[in-house]
Amino acid sequence: MSSPTPRTPRLTTGAVARRLGISPTTLRSWDRRYGMGPAVRDGGRHRRWSVEDIAVLEDMCRLTTAGVPPSEAAGVALSRAHRSPVPGTGAVPGAEPQPAPGPAPGHGPGGGLPLGAVRQEFRGLARAALRLNGPALDELLAVLVDEHGLVTAWEEVIAPTLHAVGRKWESSGDRYVEVEHLLSWHVSTALRTVVGNAPPGPRDAAPVLMACVPGEQHSLPLEALAAALAERALPLRMLGAAVPAEALAASVRRTGPCAVVLWSQSRHTADGTLARQVAGTAFGVRGARTHPLVALAGPGWGNGAPGPGTVRPTGLREALDVLARHCGAGAGAAAS
Repeated sequence: MSSPTPRTPRLTTGAVARRLGISPTTLRSWDRRYGMGPAVRDGGRHRRWSVEDIAVLEDMCRLTTAGVPPSEAAGVALSRAHRSPVPGTGAVPGAEPQPAPGPAPGHGPGGGLPLGAVRQEFRGLARAALRLNGPALDELLAVLVDEHGLVTAWEEVIAPTLHAVGRKWESSGDRYVEVEHLLSWHVSTALRTVVGNAPPGPRDAAPVLMACVPGEQHSLPLEALAAALAERALPLRMLGAAVPAEALAASVRRTGPCAVVLWSQSRHTADGTLARQVAGTAFGVRGARTHPLVALAGPGWGNGAPGPGTVRPTGLREALDVLARHCGAGAGAAAS
């Protein structure tokens, strides 16, 4: 006598909602409106979701994260799973997904985050972050950088989303901390991927040395600049967050950089004395010693006039242009 076939385990609505990063109320709403519920219903009132049901919901989440209206996303997701939507819901099976129109006044464009005038087609980045959907973040970030370049992706999408998450955290009593941490980690991963995939710069070119000042832990904007430099095939050395003054001085002497970027997020960490010391560091053979250009990057440095040997770029694009001109604007063109 053959043994009975084991029953496929089914998850509760709460468990599925946690897996997808959405609320149980949203799941029930999708079921009522678009027929996105379990394909096979057990007896009783409670929904139980199979692996196949969850795959349809994951497809729905990917589409809505990309900005497709829920009714259209439901039609496409159900069609791919060879299921029919609830009649009269507006869900069109197999319809070509279209980006969502701009939000109505007063409605949050990114799942409740105050994104402002962020490009409409990229509002899914905020939705994916709020859902704690790491794979979706990786996919969206890769598409952003590939299709629009690092600088545009950072200025028009990534940085506004990071700022919006930070404002949400500050105004909600420590909620959304996990969203900021997850988003920051995936953004950092995407930026380092750009650096790792960039063509190598000229071997005889002096690098750009990059460091956060002592006590400064916010390194993502510096990582964005590193990725932008790598796209132009400009050699760089990244020291990262909170570099001690002694280590920074030793690194300048050892690498002989054409420029040093010092990042400070707040006035509390900005150190004018350290900047002057770095700008005054000389290296090279006797009789032909040189000094690095010091770029004071970040809002911590304020808007005052920079000292001798320093510049004060006001954003990623300006910093990139200044460093490219100073360290050899032709490096990227020669490499390509």
